[in-house]
Amino acid sequence: MQFSRREMLGLSGFGLGQIAAADLLGGANVFAENAAAHSNVPIYGNLKARQTHFPAQAKAVIQLVQNGGPSQMDLFDPKPELTRLAGKPHPDGVEIHQPDNENKLLPSPLKFRKYGECGMDVSEALPHASTIVDDLCFVRSMHTEHNNHLEGLNMLLTCKIFPGRPVMGAWISYALGTENQNLPAYVVLRDPDGYTIGGKQLWANAYLPALYQGVEFSTRGAPIHHLDPPASLPPGAQRANLDFLQTLNAAHSKERPGESELEARIENFELAARMQLEAPSVLDLSGETATTKKMYGLDDPRTAKYGTRCLMARRLVESGVRFVQVTTSPGQPWDHHSDIRGGMNKIAAETDQGATALIKDLKARGLLDSTIVMWAGEFGRLPTTQNGKGRDHNRNAFTLWFAGGGFKPGLIYGETDDFGYKSVVDRVSVPDMIATVCRQLGLDHRRVQFPHGGRLETPSDVTVTGAEPVLGLLSNPV
Repeated sequence: MQFSRREMLGLSGFGLGQIAAADLLGGANVFAENAAAHSNVPIYGNLKARQTHFPAQAKAVIQLVQNGGPSQMDLFDPKPELTRLAGKPHPDGVEIHQPDNENKLLPSPLKFRKYGECGMDVSEALPHASTIVDDLCFVRSMHTEHNNHLEGLNMLLTCKIFPGRPVMGAWISYALGTENQNLPAYVVLRDPDGYTIGGKQLWANAYLPALYQGVEFSTRGAPIHHLDPPASLPPGAQRANLDFLQTLNAAHSKERPGESELEARIENFELAARMQLEAPSVLDLSGETATTKKMYGLDDPRTAKYGTRCLMARRLVESGVRFVQVTTSPGQPWDHHSDIRGGMNKIAAETDQGATALIKDLKARGLLDSTIVMWAGEFGRLPTTQNGKGRDHNRNAFTLWFAGGGFKPGLIYGETDDFGYKSVVDRVSVPDMIATVCRQLGLDHRRVQFPHGGRLETPSDVTVTGAEPVLGLLSNPV
């Protein structure tokens, strides 16, 4: 059949009208409901603790996000070839991301030593971490898909370089709920002086119900913004206000089924009321011993801010919070394009003590076995020089570490090439990493599903990535 141009435009316009109408009628929700109906996927809208798919090794996660891209060959992956061939060109060339790059190999300006029974190499920038290497599981063979910070962070947290997918913490909160109904399932502890690049995008729920996005807690001033009324109220007035608001919201919600933002708001009002009773005591550090505060570096202005966030993270998982995300200082503090030694020493001095204290403290309290601690940036750095003393971004290789939660302690997994440029042995992708974390929490990443846009999405985007848990990282890979 042939169409005139006028007929084709008319038909095309009608088609566009259908798309617009579907969106106005809640197209995404309609598609999601249809997909759910045909697949028997449960849709959750609360924070109640849920059953795992199989016995879990861990029940909580603390994610230490090292925003900026820590340099693997200056922290955990020394390369003698960089010293031997210093100043010579990389034989195959490297991906250039920014100007002022030279294809000249740059040796690390930092000294390395082997530590622990596992013989892990750690640079002088991390004197505290060097004392706990036998409790850590190092993955030297990570790789990712983009060299920009925001895209790299999106990938690290969601398995896609673009925004629009839920982050790992939202997925896990959705799948498991939380053990403490008086606190959020997913808490974010950021630097009180500002956000890292991406801001709240780094703890977004995307198409999951809004209840599962990260909730910011502050380490300066009131720990939770707007939790308490600005002026004192007579006894019972706050409860009466909430009851009346609940009545209005319930009526509003009845006319608008499936509105996750509204449903989350209703849940959050009730959660806020419960948090008024429990949160202040959980976040009050005054009861911690002087020894504990000193261990986290709270007595030193350089380490106090990050140490406070790490200590709060311990208290939160101790109180039943499912997922805690801790970021470093604002911007990209691990991003060293011009002074790898000076910049590395500065951010490491701020964060090394707190992260190490967290592992020691969890272990001493018997919490490390049931808590996964993950230390990772969005990518690594190039082996060649930028601006003479710095390194550019590198998506082809980076190192991260895990502790606790059934990850094998004292393990050094994977290898990079002779220059630290590419992961070459036992390569681990970000989706594989997320699948592995899910497994340790008792979740089959393929069965954690949410209908969106006519398909069933998963935390590892498994239908696209083919992700699988990395059993070699685990103490009991059954």
